[in-house]
Amino acid sequence: MEKKTQTADRKPQTEGPKKKALVLFSGGLDSRIAAKMIEEQGFEIHLAFVKLPFGGGCCNNLPCIFNFAQTQGFHLHIIDATKADNFLEYVQIVKKPRHGRGTAMNPCKDCKIYIFKKGWEIKEKLGCDIMVTGEVSGQRPMSQKRNTLLFDDEMSGLTGKIVRPLSAKVLPETDYEKEGVVDREKFLSVEGRRREVQMRMADEYKIKYPGPGGGCLLCEEVYSKKLKILYDYVGDRLPNYLEILFLKRGRMFKKDGLLFVGRNEEENIFIKEVAKDLKWNIVFREDIPGPTIVFDQETDTEFAKGLWKAYSGKDLDERAKFSEWCI
Repeated sequence: MEKKTQTADRKPQTEGPKKKALVLFSGGLDSRIAAKMIEEQGFEIHLAFVKLPFGGGCCNNLPCIFNFAQTQGFHLHIIDATKADNFLEYVQIVKKPRHGRGTAMNPCKDCKIYIFKKGWEIKEKLGCDIMVTGEVSGQRPMSQKRNTLLFDDEMSGLTGKIVRPLSAKVLPETDYEKEGVVDREKFLSVEGRRREVQMRMADEYKIKYPGPGGGCLLCEEVYSKKLKILYDYVGDRLPNYLEILFLKRGRMFKKDGLLFVGRNEEENIFIKEVAKDLKWNIVFREDIPGPTIVFDQETDTEFAKGLWKAYSGKDLDERAKFSEWCI
């Protein structure tokens, strides 16, 4: 871990034409510190946030990300992987990752490679001089080991092209450090999961940051089980974004087709509106309090009515009759 941080010269360099940096921005503490460190070297900062279908990174709160960019005077670019070709490419990666998974459905290496490639496209489009991440060597067991970082660079076709200010001194020099585009001496050698250095620097920069809790649903066992069933159910085609939205709202059942049961009023409203867009079947009663049931197969109509009856009351024995189909 870095024992000494550079705090003496915290004035951004302003001599000469301003260079531009594309910072891959998770919204978390590390990417915020990395952006500020690069700003100090005289770069105009462009943040690139990749909005993923299953979350990811430390912060998926877009208003929070917008606020940070605005208060720091940074440019913000959203890469939306929940729509169109970006979405199809990403869900295919999750379905068949080339480089393995973690303990659940998380294809961390393939995900990082995807983000690097999308970020590089923006970097080239904007004419940025460098691309930066806030990654810390050894911070995450699957995606941020030293060898994994270098592997991701190679598989992205970006060996020597990704600047990591927080851990630069424990990693090989990038092309930009060798060429003097950035000053390696002002970078750090942070390693591991502890964040004392970054937290101290955040205080010095007077910036706020979210907690370190992960936001990737693909790392969660229950969610991953639901997603795998959805992938298996749709077969050769890929699931669409609306189908994926069901997975984190409501109880999921699998009989002839898929069924989702709202657990509260908010979920009832949500799954009903999504089902309308998908042209799924809907069971609910306006005159009697109870859940909304949505399902895609007509053959499950009677089963859905039975679910409605079971979950409208509090009889646990009645609900238990459906347990073999509950995911």
